[in-house]
Amino acid sequence: MKILLIEDDLDLGNGVRIALTEQGMEVVWVRTLDDARRSLERDGCDLVLLDLGLPDGDGLTLLGQLRRNKVQGDSSGSLPVLILSARDTLDDRLAGLDGGADDYLVKPFVLAELLSRVRALARRSYGYDGETIDVRGLVLHAPTRRVSVAGRTVELTASEYSLLKMLMMRTDRVLTRRVLEEQTLPGSQTNASNTLDVHMANLRRKIGEGYIRTVRGIGYVIDQQAPGGAA
Repeated sequence: MKILLIEDDLDLGNGVRIALTEQGMEVVWVRTLDDARRSLERDGCDLVLLDLGLPDGDGLTLLGQLRRNKVQGDSSGSLPVLILSARDTLDDRLAGLDGGADDYLVKPFVLAELLSRVRALARRSYGYDGETIDVRGLVLHAPTRRVSVAGRTVELTASEYSLLKMLMMRTDRVLTRRVLEEQTLPGSQTNASNTLDVHMANLRRKIGEGYIRTVRGIGYVIDQQAPGGAA
């Protein structure tokens, strides 16, 4: 799981980054709203941890932009957002939740509680409990790297597994070809697009049609619900 941590406090940000990384999560840590916007546009993420009092503005501004993106059909608008803030009044918490946050944690907090809330949001949003992802009978068990379809074990190469895991952890979100190539096929920049096409064709053949949908000119997505048309 890739987490975007938006926090300007150096000690807190570093502590949260270390705690999440030790749990096997990938953390991108930024300290301003501008850097957060650039990171979201360039790399995307699976979950946002959002401070409110930032050097270049209020985190609620970014939250509002994300939720407006959802109305416009942008997949970033559906990102789960957990607010981390020292603003501890009831009105503050309501403002964050009514503004579209999925959860609100008041500083100072215990890291164990933060990890618990992150896992809960991951389960709620992606069906991922830290070990198993299940999408319409396609099951990926992360600790053993075992993949099965309707109980049938599927043997995948390392690259095929990486592609599938990335897509399954971001269900209902279109991943661009560039992102897939850069994050799952390192060192394959020469003819990377052809390499991605080959891996994707082999992956579809092994897991069966109806899971990976092509979004022409953009990339690929795995839908939580079966799409109406063919992939």
